[in-house]
Formats: sequence, C-alpha cells, structure tokens
Amino acid sequence: MTATKTPSPTSRPRDGRSTREAIIEAATRLMHVRGYQNTSLDDVLRASGAGKGNFYHHFRSKEDLGFAILDQLVGWFVERTLEPCFSDAAAPRLDQVRCFLDRVLEAQRKSNCVGGCAMGNLASELSDVHEGFRARLASVFTAWRVRLTRALAEAQARGEVVASCRPEPAAQFLVAGLEGGILLTKVSKDIAVLEQCVGELKRYLTLYEVRS
Repeated sequence: MTATKTPSPTSRPRDGRSTREAIIEAATRLMHVRGYQNTSLDDVLRASGAGKGNFYHHFRSKEDLGFAILDQLVGWFVERTLEPCFSDAAAPRLDQVRCFLDRVLEAQRKSNCVGGCAMGNLASELSDVHEGFRARLASVFTAWRVRLTRALAEAQARGEVVASCRPEPAAQFLVAGLEGGILLTKVSKDIAVLEQCVGELKRYLTLYEVRS
C-alpha cells in the first residue's frame, strides 16, 4: 500500500501562493462575511486547503491569524485607498479628501454592498470582548483620523479652509460618517445609501471651503 504524502509546512498551493498567503486569503474572505467569532479554524483550513500542521507552522493560534489579517487589511487600505489620494503635495487638500471619500464609495460599489468595512466589522464585533483587537483597531482608526486631520490643517494653513474649521473634530466626523454609511449600506444592500452619505460629507466640507 502506498503511503499518502503529507504536505510540508512550506509547500505552495498550485496557484503559486504560499501556504501562509492562502490561509490569510481564505480566512479574510470568510471572516469578512461571517465575522471572526463565527469562523472556525476548521472552516479556514477547509477553504484554504491547508492542514493543521501547515497552519501551526505559520500561526500560533486563530488569534495570531486574526492579527495577521488585520495587519494586511490596514496595509491594503493605506496603499490602495488612503495614500494615493494624498500623494500629490501640490493638490488642493479638500480635493484630496474628496478623492478619499470617492475611493471608499467605489470600493463598496465593487463589493456589491457585501461585507461592509472589514475593519469596522472587527471593531463592532471584538472591541468589547478582546482587548488586543480593540487596541489595534483603535490605532487604525486613529491613524485614519490623523491623516484627514493633517489634510484639513494643511488646507487651513494654505488658506483653502476658513479659520473657524477645527481639523481634528471635522476629521473625526468624516470617519464616523463614512463608517456609519458603510454599515447602513451593508444592512440595506443599497449603494445609494452610501452615495447619499458621501454626498452629504462633501457638502459638509464646502461649509469650510474658502471661495475664490
């Protein structure tokens, strides 16, 4: 009888991804829809095609996997959604903020309103029950708010925004408004909800904009 060969911990799936990448991809997809608590390790292994030996070669626990997923989500968000809008140092700062709002809207449109905001989902699910995730998620939203605060403060310094604008509270409002709009869009399955929210956030920005 021929023995079944057990995949090595460093084996690669047929599509060329590493086992670690395959596990993270499968877990991210499942947790985005089901949530962290309702996604079991067996679910992840089945979806990724990895064995338990493969898993524990790369991750100490499901919690460790969750942290890796969060780190990747943050990297993607910064690389694909946040920073591209703020890369041109000469661009009007309010235009950059509007670009960011549009990118978030487009991401939800492409997902067909399924899943909502992955970071927002984790925040609502785990902030009261897992201090490690709460702390990491808090730092993510703080970084988001800080980036928008900086843009508004620079706009104010350049005379693009009126002196009465308070950059930090305004940035906090933008973050809260977007997250709330994404949640309502997820519940209603209607992208028009987020379109309206983004439209109102843009209108809010015009209240502070200096007209030439």
